[in-house]
Amino acid sequence: MSPRSASVNEELRRRSKERLLQATVELVGEHGYEATTLGDIADRAGSARGLVSYYFPGKRQLVQSAVHRLMHRTLEEALERAPRTAEGPERMARAIDAILGLARDRPVLMRQHMAGLLQAEVGFVPCPEQRRLAELLRDTVARHGSWDVDRDYPMLRALLMGAVFAALVPGVPMPVPVLRAELFKRYRLEWELGVPPDSEAPDGTGHDTDLSRFFATGVRGLPVRTDPTGPDRPTGPTGPTDQADQAGRIGHTDPAARAAGTLGTDRAAQSK
Repeated sequence: MSPRSASVNEELRRRSKERLLQATVELVGEHGYEATTLGDIADRAGSARGLVSYYFPGKRQLVQSAVHRLMHRTLEEALERAPRTAEGPERMARAIDAILGLARDRPVLMRQHMAGLLQAEVGFVPCPEQRRLAELLRDTVARHGSWDVDRDYPMLRALLMGAVFAALVPGVPMPVPVLRAELFKRYRLEWELGVPPDSEAPDGTGHDTDLSRFFATGVRGLPVRTDPTGPDRPTGPTGPTDQADQAGRIGHTDPAARAAGTLGTDRAAQSK
């Protein structure tokens, strides 16, 4: 049996991480943060439980990364949908509508995300997904005509976070159209720009409940088969997703990989 190439290993690790991010968004959106354990996430993703801690230091960090992925891909999709435009006002309107749309369509998930940001022991955690979201918002501010993006981007971020919070406060939520009107007034946007309430995005993705398009869980360039006892696996001698996955499933002989699987399993048990 020939060993797998480095590129195949890297691709399989990438797919494992994508499955974990998607499973996190789905489960927290369905059941909330407290009711979702790392074990639940690993099971939904079809991964070894130790693999979660192999990639993420804790549940709160995993949830933040997963939600930031959803936010940045939702925003990216809104900005780049047809008809594509470089007009600053239209792109700002699309950005506002995309973020407010998440609060409207995924209230459980976004409420848990906002609550997590206020936890002192974790707080706001910079990660690759958050940086991509920041890049898109900074570009939106610049295209809208900002003379000082370093000043205006944090303000846009704060206003969007405040609007999401206001829309999700239990008992006294503010209507999304009202929040939209205030943000549009702040940025001098015409109401007809973006995706006004009670309308739908031109490409029909405005209220799409299928999140799979935001998570690249397929293996590029590798044939896959459906394994009835687990997730889709590449055919041939490629084996499980990576060393940490092997350690969690079959007791890999590599001590470092086995330690990663054991440590992650212990942490998963503690999170229940």
